Amino acid sequence: MNQTILQGIDRRGVVTLTLNRPELNNAYDDALIDAVLEAIDHLGGLDSARAVVVQANGRHFQAGADLGWLARVAGENAAANVRASRRTAEVVHRLNTLALPTVALVQGACFGGGTGIIAACDIVVAASNAIFAIAESRWGLIANIIVPQLADAIGVRQLRRYALTGERFDAVEALRIGLVHEVVAPAALADTGERLVDQLLQNAPEATAQTKAAILEQAHGDLSAQRFTRLVAQHAARRQSDEAAEGFASFREKRAARWYPGKPETPT
Repeated sequence: MNQTILQGIDRRGVVTLTLNRPELNNAYDDALIDAVLEAIDHLGGLDSARAVVVQANGRHFQAGADLGWLARVAGENAAANVRASRRTAEVVHRLNTLALPTVALVQGACFGGGTGIIAACDIVVAASNAIFAIAESRWGLIANIIVPQLADAIGVRQLRRYALTGERFDAVEALRIGLVHEVVAPAALADTGERLVDQLLQNAPEATAQTKAAILEQAHGDLSAQRFTRLVAQHAARRQSDEAAEGFASFREKRAARWYPGKPETPT
């Protein structure tokens, strides 16, 4: 198994997937994406699996995309960009539709694609130090491949605010809008996850899987192949746009993007 993802399973059938790129705040690139998809593929061969816990090593859960990697992909041909977007979208879509119940444990930063990951999980527990943002448009990008799952998690009304402003919000606000189910002290994160997993294990496996499938039939995230392909194409094209090029440049140069006019002048 690729070491950017650590995978284990205990005697009860509880699978743990741990994001393991702490030196870069678990920001995703092609290697991390491929590792997550490999881990999900591996789950299909685990007949004893009953539940999945998604967690991360280090101070932060997942700080969104590695913008350096995105800029490199943007410089490649259109086919490479479509492949990158498709693989990224597959992570969230496949996690969302996994037949097993999933629990995410979040600490520190959870930005961009990280919010898509947790929105795709059935239960989310956040440490009180967690902070969130859906800020793709800040860099000239779009979050459309995670919009269906986020719409299911927080509703269209809240998504219109947070995906359009790109503002950061804390764990208390994430609880209020429904992105997370519980907020606990950082030291209590693992124990709270274990309590919820124990609740899941008390339920019949096939009944649980069928219940989840029935719920997903009512969800924004129940994507047709045609809609999935359209979202991927839009996501890939946006990465190669002039706005994205300016967004990447502003990130590298640690400056405001040219589209920001600055704050209004204070009247004298």
